[in-house]
Amino acid sequence: MLKKDNTRIIWSWALYDFANSAFTTLVVTFVYGTYFISSIAPSEIEGTQWWSWAISLTAVIVAISSPFLGAIADNFGFRKRIMIISTLCCVITTALLFFPTEGQVIYALLVFVIANISFEIGTVFCNAYLPQIASEDRIGKTSGLAWGLGYLGGLMALALSLVLLVQTDAPILGFSVDDGENIRATNLLVALWFFIFSVPLLFGVKEAKRRKGIDLKTIVTQAYGQLKQTFLEVKEHKTIYSFLISRLFYNDALVTVFAFGGIYASATVGFSFEEIMILGIVLNVLAGLGAFIFGYFDDINGSKKVVKWSIKFLMLACVIAILSPELPGLMELIFGGEAIPDWFNSKFLFWVAAVFIGVFSGPNQSSSRALMSRITPEKKRNEFFGFYAFSGKATAFIGPLLFGFATSLFNTQQAGLVIVILLFTCGYLFLKKV
Repeated sequence: MLKKDNTRIIWSWALYDFANSAFTTLVVTFVYGTYFISSIAPSEIEGTQWWSWAISLTAVIVAISSPFLGAIADNFGFRKRIMIISTLCCVITTALLFFPTEGQVIYALLVFVIANISFEIGTVFCNAYLPQIASEDRIGKTSGLAWGLGYLGGLMALALSLVLLVQTDAPILGFSVDDGENIRATNLLVALWFFIFSVPLLFGVKEAKRRKGIDLKTIVTQAYGQLKQTFLEVKEHKTIYSFLISRLFYNDALVTVFAFGGIYASATVGFSFEEIMILGIVLNVLAGLGAFIFGYFDDINGSKKVVKWSIKFLMLACVIAILSPELPGLMELIFGGEAIPDWFNSKFLFWVAAVFIGVFSGPNQSSSRALMSRITPEKKRNEFFGFYAFSGKATAFIGPLLFGFATSLFNTQQAGLVIVILLFTCGYLFLKKV
């Protein structure tokens, strides 16, 4: 049994978010995804579609496996062991992303999918620790602390990559700027970062004693039996059931924003690679502050209200992002070129959208995790958090898949963002029933 509100345990747990955020920030959102569509894939449109398939495949596999793994952890105390394996697997495969070069699409995507699956599984079990280490009145603050540290970790890793590898004529350790070697080397930095800062949780926090004398066949049989029962129990918990359906939609939208934010900024708005990395730094600062500050609002006003606020502003951000390439020209046409200041351009409007995304993406995730902790029965937390991951991934393949399809069909990524707005809208409507 873990002692609740223990400062050392809480910080060890929160540092895992600090560790793994480098992966989502550099690999998924801002650096490697953009590099893949611009330098590895044959074209940006094809690259967007390939990338959407990789994100979708990850979502399907995690959705299927996470409840099962959660049931095993509940019964047999394997949570920490699974976290160690998944974390090390993510670290190794992230490092391997250094090697794929132009034209090696399948190689790059295969390694990325393995890394991303490993990352997601580790996150499932990290989330399940929250109600065991924090008392009821501190869940919001603790979750906010972790998300805040997570965005700080992403910020620091991104800044180090920019200074040491990207925005320099002499990258560290002799990496060349030819063939994107310095860009690919950011994956090595992410792998090292993830490994170092995950150590406090993986090796410093005790695991509950597991049951002995049970073979793998029995574990699998009992886990499937328990999962079947959990499906029935989730339906009986109306609040949890409604919340998980809501999260199916709005988290899918957020996953799509993270997967294609940097790609959209580059291909549609015209950001340079360095501008994208600066965008990533700013977004992480805002998201960290947002998660930390709204953690207090969460404990005062409730997790549900914070999630609802965040969805509204994230929808507004998507609308602005869609309009950003066209609105300046339309305004000049209506009012005349001299009436529109030079700073009112596509990049400025996208920056406005990015600010909203930065401020409210952190609270959305943090308060969602806190809300799940508050409404989940204590004895079923690992399993229900498995379903929490399931609710975040069961349809998470749809958003990226439709984003890629719409981009290919209409030959513009703006069509993909329309899908995101529809998903946010559905999530908000279902959340009102919670």
